[in-house]
Amino acid sequence: MTKKPGSLAALPVGGMAVISRVRGQRAVVRRLLEIGLVPGTEVTLRRVAPMGDPIELKLRNFALSIRRAEALGIDVE
Repeated sequence: MTKKPGSLAALPVGGMAVISRVRGQRAVVRRLLEIGLVPGTEVTLRRVAPMGDPIELKLRNFALSIRRAEALGIDVE
């Protein structure tokens, strides 16, 4: 039985996951890939802003904040 990937936005604070796919509008996907959110990358959700947007991620020894809408298009395992 295979586990269905969830979105990065559903990850709990402190949770770790591996990116499996990046979906969305071509320009947004391209930008996310350029900044390091590529399949196979391990990410940790560090913080969520009080209103839920943006979220802060830790990957490859740096912190990155992205919009929740963008995180919904990033599938993780």
